[in-house]
Amino acid sequence: MQRLKSSITLGLGLLAGSSLFAAEPAPTQVGFVYVSPVGDAGWTYQHDQGRKEMEKAMAGKVKTNFVENVPEGADAERVIRQMITGGAKIVFTTSFGYMNPTEKVASAFPDKFFFHATGYKTGKNMGIYNARFYEGRYLCGVIAGKMTKSHVAGYVAAFPIPEVLQGINAFTEGMRSVDPKAEVRVIWVNSWFDPGKEREAALTLISQGADMLTHHTDSTAVVQAAEEKHKDNANLYSFSYHSDMSKYGPKSCLTGTTHLWGDFYTRTVKEVLAGTWKGTNVWGGIKDGMIKLAPLNAAVPEAVKKDVTKLEKEIKEGKRHPFAGPVVAQDGKELVPKGRNMTDAELGAMNYYVKGVASTLPKN
Repeated sequence: MQRLKSSITLGLGLLAGSSLFAAEPAPTQVGFVYVSPVGDAGWTYQHDQGRKEMEKAMAGKVKTNFVENVPEGADAERVIRQMITGGAKIVFTTSFGYMNPTEKVASAFPDKFFFHATGYKTGKNMGIYNARFYEGRYLCGVIAGKMTKSHVAGYVAAFPIPEVLQGINAFTEGMRSVDPKAEVRVIWVNSWFDPGKEREAALTLISQGADMLTHHTDSTAVVQAAEEKHKDNANLYSFSYHSDMSKYGPKSCLTGTTHLWGDFYTRTVKEVLAGTWKGTNVWGGIKDGMIKLAPLNAAVPEAVKKDVTKLEKEIKEGKRHPFAGPVVAQDGKELVPKGRNMTDAELGAMNYYVKGVASTLPKN
């Protein structure tokens, strides 16, 4: 009898350890570090939409969490480490200034995976990703050039790094491709998210004659300032960035360059979980579905809509490049000759204004 009881106990034990009774593996924890509040529009909002899209696509397999409003520097390193020690296997850090902290934590946790947005440093367990923002910027510039009355555009910018300079220069190239007299004036606010400074800069640019406004900052302040002043100047318009901000400028916001991250996040996490991920440098644009124009405002003439739709298609098909030569620097030096497009390496090293930008580039 005792031998029979032992056999039954052993049999149940083996059965419990079989796949019939095997517990589902716990969801993989994925962390996101955000430089500004999530809000309902802007850079961080778009990344958070991508996070939600990925979590929905991989329901039951992943569990995500995020920390918003994390300053670049030591605070970022602390947050990234806390995510890893808290159980995260994958961490996405979504601001340029997170690059070095991400690299530092990645080297300390070689069995975890890290992905940094807009930077240039990679490692065995650290990839980078970015979107070709300049493609959307060029198209917005064309619209601005078609609709400006003053031939002046205002650009509120965060920090003078290649990513931001690509946008300023692409907008200028697009604008001057249809309005050779156009000029772009830039005000730097030295912050990714500071609605007060952004608004003040926008108002200053309006006072300087700009009737087309755009920004490389995270808040809706520039679009809101344009909407407010549109009542006094019906020719004043804006272009949003990161996401569709038309609800903040229903009359004055003509369109915007929007970023779509969901497919990238989903694909990358799937590769990590499948063990197929290899060090990557992703830089996707319109053809990759990572950049898209927001819906065009009814104020945009039909002829302009047709022109922009055609240009967008040409960029998608690789028939047009926003930095096709000749590209001329602000000082008159030819940077890219006619017949050649600017290379990715040249784009990544951009540290100058092109001809048509009327402001002085900060030396630092």
